[in-house]
Amino acid sequence: MIKLLIVLVAIIFIAQVVRVFEISNFITKTKNEVSDQSNHINGILLLLAGIGLLIFFFWQRAAWMDQTLQISASEHGPIIDSLWDTTMGLIIVVFLILTPMLFGIAFFYRGKENNKASYITHNNKLEFFWTAIPAVVLLVLISYGLAVWGKIVNQDISDAMVIEIYAKQFNWTARYAGEDNQLGRADVRFVGGKNELGVISTTTHKSQLEAIDAKISNLNNELNNSDNTAKKKLLSKRIQKLDKKKKTLMTYFVTTSMDQLLSAEDDIITKELHLPVGKKVLFKFRSQDVLHSAYLPHFRVQMNCVPGTTTQFAFTPTITTSDMKKELDDESFEYVMLCNKICGAAHYNMQMKVVVETEEEYNKWIATQEESNSISNL
Repeated sequence: MIKLLIVLVAIIFIAQVVRVFEISNFITKTKNEVSDQSNHINGILLLLAGIGLLIFFFWQRAAWMDQTLQISASEHGPIIDSLWDTTMGLIIVVFLILTPMLFGIAFFYRGKENNKASYITHNNKLEFFWTAIPAVVLLVLISYGLAVWGKIVNQDISDAMVIEIYAKQFNWTARYAGEDNQLGRADVRFVGGKNELGVISTTTHKSQLEAIDAKISNLNNELNNSDNTAKKKLLSKRIQKLDKKKKTLMTYFVTTSMDQLLSAEDDIITKELHLPVGKKVLFKFRSQDVLHSAYLPHFRVQMNCVPGTTTQFAFTPTITTSDMKKELDDESFEYVMLCNKICGAAHYNMQMKVVVETEEEYNKWIATQEESNSISNL
């Protein structure tokens, strides 16, 4: 914080010095004329600004470079880091070449009396090189990026543990596929009461129909006991809406196969994400409301959660939470899943704790969740 304050004060100081110089120059110069002395001073200031920019660049790299990427904790993390290093390396090389050129040329070719600039309409060779070189560099980077992405998304997921990540403003919910490793069908139309993910199962179907019937019964009683015409009209509309929802739920239930209904019964819903180390995990992402982006920085995972569709990402965690605490010498460390899209007022607080543990520890934890958080208990 102190370093940033020093940088801010320095910028303000330089801006004020330049402003004072401009006012002084305006007062003393003759009409529509810029003196050699003025150009000389401006050239020196610009050169100093370029040198200051380079000094700041090397200083911030020394101070903050170790914070740009956190320690990779997934199997595919190293190839993502390699892509990052390559891209940043090229950017830095271009920066270190162009910055001295830009500020140096501005200084050495500053305006002087009796000096005239050459006017060149075009230069075919120069235009070819400054078009071709960036195009080739971009082509190489894009090809490299596509190759890395291909390795990540085309991996074998046949033995992966399936977990659904459900996003809504402003929290995450995880649904484990249970012993059959098959997620039951889900739809936002079934969201309601304890069934916050809209899972379609014999249990949730029955409980939700009963809840709708109870609401309709209460509204009918209220309708029969009311003498207010406007209120009766409003109650009738609410009853019609609930009847429509009931028919929709029954339709979805009828069109859901028995295998899918049974698959949903052993699904487990949790507010904390536990992963066994060394075990491949397949995340299936859904969103209830707006576009979210699940981001797990240490695992080099990010995927959009899109309303109305399902996206997915597979990876293998390689470092347990306890080992990462030792690596960082920080007992308070926790893996987290964040939202990397500005999704609303409480976006900053949309986080989920992620625990990576041994398979034995994971099995103990999941056993405790089966007793209280399975769909069959909703």
